[in-house]
This record gives sequence, structure tokens and C-alpha cells, in this order.
Amino acid sequence: MRKRLRWTLALGAIVAVAMAGMAIAKPVVIAAGNLVFTLNASVSPTVLPKNELVPIGFKISAALRTKDGKHPPAAQSFEGYLDKNGIINDKGLPVCRQGQLEARTTGDALAVCKSALIGRGFATAEVEFAESAPFDAKGPLLVFNGGTRGNSTLVLIHVYASVPAPTAFITRIQIEKINKGRFGYSIKSKIPVVAGGAGSLTKFSIANKKFFTYQGNKKSYFLGKCPTGRFLAEGSVSFSDSSRLKGIIVVPCTPKG
Repeated sequence: MRKRLRWTLALGAIVAVAMAGMAIAKPVVIAAGNLVFTLNASVSPTVLPKNELVPIGFKISAALRTKDGKHPPAAQSFEGYLDKNGIINDKGLPVCRQGQLEARTTGDALAVCKSALIGRGFATAEVEFAESAPFDAKGPLLVFNGGTRGNSTLVLIHVYASVPAPTAFITRIQIEKINKGRFGYSIKSKIPVVAGGAGSLTKFSIANKKFFTYQGNKKSYFLGKCPTGRFLAEGSVSFSDSSRLKGIIVVPCTPKG
């Protein structure tokens, strides 16, 4: 019994220490009118230096629904700001061009641009045609480095799904370096029209962590530091019915050093 008690206490201590080192971001729920948007985000590792930039990865997922269960309006554009304590480092990373991804399956997109791949995930759209029940169209999501010119970085998102015919969707995300208080980047994107406007993006998930070699040295696409114990981001989404959702997300991190 004593041995079992010691093991139980030891296990409890290990779990307590592990949980103390975990940074768990609470989901952000934004509601406006009939729309409800839920966003989750996290960084890894969660323990980061206060003043030194080190390789990081992040995960982000989101879901959109309506309070009454009806088909949601289509998201049309996104814009926002990203924390200055996370930076993009794509020097030496191969670049993928939009023309290389158009009209290609997921496998074909990887075949031509795998060296520029920086993340993966999935996306789901709800499609509702006139006089028919809505249905989901889900497809794998690939994130590619589109290159940097001056202060502007391009990220390309490729999704291949049946809506109802097999289609490749390309989303361009433009990221600009800025100096706006806590924020170091602005981000803008137009969301592709799905099924002639009958489709609405309802879910997506992206995991990004990219290492590559440049001039014999190991590099990371994303770098971060944690001087304040949290990363901040804010953004807004505009919809086809003229509604707009806006919110702020706080992703905790643990400073060290």
C-alpha cells in the first residue's frame, strides 16, 4: 500500500508539473446576429525565451455556425494583425507559384511544390443549392510559401474538394510587416467563392511547423519569443450578407530566461 501510495503521489507530481508547463488557450467565441464563430489556437513549444527568437509551430482551428441552424452566409474576406513577437523567416525556402497549384489535386500540388510546403490541415464548406438539402464538402488543406518581396510575404492555401464537382481552391494570404504597438504584421485575404456562391466555409484546421536547410544551416519558417507570457492577434471576417465578425485571441506562452 505504501509503495502504491508513493507511486500515486509521484504520478500526481509529474502530472502537476507537466500541466504547469502547458499553455492552454481558451477558445474564442464570437457572436453577431445569427452567426457564432469559434476559434482555437496554440503554439509549440509553449516555454519560450523572453528575448531570443527560437523555432516555433502553431495550430489554429475555427468553426462557423448559425444560432438557428440555417445555412450560413459565405465568408468573403479576412483581415487582421499578428503579434510582433512571432516572425516569418522564409529566406532560402523554395517558393510555390499560384499557377503551379491551380486545377491540381492534393497529390499533384504536393508533387510540384512539396519543398515549399509549410503546413497542412483540412477545410469544410456547407453547400446549399436551391430546393435541396445542404451537404458538406470537405477536403485536405495545404499551405505553401509564396515568397517575400520587400515587407510583403505571400502564403498560398490549396484545398481540393468536391463541391459537388472536384475543384481546387486557392486562397492568397498577404502578410505585411508593420509597426503598430503590440502588432508586427498585418494580414489580408479574400476567400474564394465556393459552388458559385452556394457554399460557405464552416470549418478549418491548420498545423504549421516547417524546418528547412539553407547554406548548410537548419532554419525554421516561424520564430518566436515570449517576453509577456502571451501572443496576441486580432481579426475580422466579412460575409456575403454584409455581416462582420471581429475578435481578439490570446495564446499563452511561458517566458524563460
